[in-house]
Amino acid sequence: MSGLIVPPGHGRTLVTKAQDVTFKVTAADGSSSSVFEVVVPPGFDVGAHTHSHSQEFFYILEGELELFAFEPVERTRDTWHDWESPSGDRAFRAVTGSCMFVPPGTPHAFRNRTDEPARMLFQSSPSPDHERYFEEIVEIFAAGRSVDSEAVERMRERHDVQQITPLRYTPPAPDPAGRATA
Repeated sequence: MSGLIVPPGHGRTLVTKAQDVTFKVTAADGSSSSVFEVVVPPGFDVGAHTHSHSQEFFYILEGELELFAFEPVERTRDTWHDWESPSGDRAFRAVTGSCMFVPPGTPHAFRNRTDEPARMLFQSSPSPDHERYFEEIVEIFAAGRSVDSEAVERMRERHDVQQITPLRYTPPAPDPAGRATA
């Protein structure tokens, strides 16, 4: 029996206009968890959601993301950004070295509010649920300029994702000098 070593820059990478996902460890490797390196661009908000049987782990490798993982006092359908837990917890500004564990059934989300991409290591169990999810979302993002929220919702229903607030991707507009602005 052998293990698996994946050097930097290796793995199968799916590139979308909303995020780059590199498959590091998959069910095909004999793993019961899937591990991905994900680049989250400025303006990306995955939307609040739950999983009935999947658990997830996020580790910020570079940059900054806003994270939350709790049941709020009140769920709103439009955005999770102002949610608060019964104990007063709110979304957390996660920087390099921060992590988040999400057990099944827990509402959670992340977004990149900065003007720089963030990079995270993402682990999901059981595999291959999120492997198939990422393969399908690439097709949805490739279909047009804006994100088709209905297509995302239908795809998520097939992959143990119960959407609470919508996925949004609003890339920063370039300023007159050609740089992105948040």
